[in-house]
Amino acid sequence: MNLAGFDLNLLKVLDALLRERSTTRAAARVGLSQPAVSAALGRLRAALGDELFLRRGQGLVATDFARALEAPLRETLDRLEDLLAAPQEFDPATAKRTFRLAGIDFFAEMLMPQLAARLAAAAPGVRIQLLNLVPREYEATLERYEADVALFPLTGSPEWAEHRLLFRSPFVLAAAAGNPRLAHLAEGDTVPLDLFCDLGHILFSLDGNLRAMGDDALAAVGRQRRVVMSMASFPGILRAVAGSEAVSLVPVQLARKLQGEMGLRCFALPMPLEPPVIGMMWHRRSSATPAHAWLREQIVELMTPLNAGLAPL
Repeated sequence: MNLAGFDLNLLKVLDALLRERSTTRAAARVGLSQPAVSAALGRLRAALGDELFLRRGQGLVATDFARALEAPLRETLDRLEDLLAAPQEFDPATAKRTFRLAGIDFFAEMLMPQLAARLAAAAPGVRIQLLNLVPREYEATLERYEADVALFPLTGSPEWAEHRLLFRSPFVLAAAAGNPRLAHLAEGDTVPLDLFCDLGHILFSLDGNLRAMGDDALAAVGRQRRVVMSMASFPGILRAVAGSEAVSLVPVQLARKLQGEMGLRCFALPMPLEPPVIGMMWHRRSSATPAHAWLREQIVELMTPLNAGLAPL
């Protein structure tokens, strides 16, 4: 395409239409009238040789071509804004901003309460949304601008992303304090392998897969455990464990925090299990943004104490 005769202002209109899926809302976003946005859409269709949007009810549905443009166009416009804007300081005390974090409900217990207290004291105009982490969609969540930061077990990162290791997450076996099958063991004892495999296990699974943390370690010694349930919620698992004879492998930090409240005891595993390293990942486009850097600093300060008493990262 020859850019010489193309009005680059149309790209802002296209971005607004992709965000809003409505000519009326897109017009409000870019400060134009609705007829002006409709006219701009006509020019975009002619220039790009695609329908771009189809009418459905009161809204618009993007064509495949338009959807393919959405993420790279938004990233390009962001880079232009960063290039042309003077550096700005971020003042949390006066800022009005929403950040989105993607992570499992472990972080609802171990991060969000402390983060809420910190925001109330230092950044009352800042809002945080914790989004469910979709299996195998960690990186796409960041690429599609659906989250500012993703929190999950890190084994590397793509070239467009940056990451920071936060803490190790060893697992323990959690059981109800009155579980009769473990009554002969003291808190922190290692559960014998035969008993471990025979107990009814509740698995943490985001997608219903009945193979989870610990199964590979058991398979390495030719064993498997008896699974009775799976859930996508660690606190939910612990509540089920507290009210039954089932057991579950859970992160030690979460187990320690909730065991008194829920009436749990924790035991060591009979097989070696390498603890996952939890980290945060973000898109490189946000690395130098003062507001984003402030958010990452808060997460680091609140999460790294979870390493207390564990091997260094």
